[in-house]
Amino acid sequence: MELRTLRYFVAVAEELHFGRAATRLHMSQPPLSRAIKQLEAEVGVPLFTRSTTGATLTAVGTVLLDEARALLDHADRVRERVSAAAGVTTVTVGILGDGTDPGLARLAAAYRRHHPRVDIRIRDTDLTDPTCGLRAGLVDVALTRAPFDERALTVRTLRSDPVGVVLRADDPLARRDQLRLAELDDRRWFQFPQGTDPVWQSYWNGGRPREGPVVRAVQECLQAVLWNGTVGVAPLGHDLPAEFTVVPLIDMTPSRVVAVSNQGDTNPLIRSFVEIATAAYRR
Repeated sequence: MELRTLRYFVAVAEELHFGRAATRLHMSQPPLSRAIKQLEAEVGVPLFTRSTTGATLTAVGTVLLDEARALLDHADRVRERVSAAAGVTTVTVGILGDGTDPGLARLAAAYRRHHPRVDIRIRDTDLTDPTCGLRAGLVDVALTRAPFDERALTVRTLRSDPVGVVLRADDPLARRDQLRLAELDDRRWFQFPQGTDPVWQSYWNGGRPREGPVVRAVQECLQAVLWNGTVGVAPLGHDLPAEFTVVPLIDMTPSRVVAVSNQGDTNPLIRSFVEIATAAYRR
């Protein structure tokens, strides 16, 4: 049994739904289903009873869930002890947002002062995964923006930013001092790919279903505005090229900058990271 497959199994067992588990792991459902079927073939018995509404654990699945959690916890401890014995400790940080944010620079400087022997690895991510690979085990902690599905995660708010609508500079609405969401109902908005966290998608679409081009990255969003007149939402205060204007939206909830870790994570380096981030972003 591979550890990755066991992580997949635990996700399905906790969600009791293959679709939700796939979203949590930031992967499509077919490969997840194949991995679970292969695991069942290795065990020799079904681990789940499937239905149209979800899945339930079999008796064997319940036993494996306890063992898988213990094994994964032990594997994490082994990695930590081996890294400590080698004199090198690594923390992988996922980042989604503005890399020029002064809060990020203050955090980096403060963390280096507190933990000079820790090797920080950065994983930049696109707009399709607001947890930056945290659910899939690709990072230890994430600096990102809420809201998104927070199940099984610990989320600390670092700052709240007002948001505005991104428009082409020659758009008639670009001359306005402020706008309401209802004034954009007849516009096309950019969309994220199928399978993206629905809470995340809904927020960036102003809380209602929209139509428009599918994008994965900030630059794709800007190009959609430039070429197609698509509108989208972005935090205020970002420097954009002269071709664009951001008009404040007065009836939309601010975007929260957050530090996110897996619920129950006891790594003291992660706890320290979140505490230092809290102080760095509040200056």
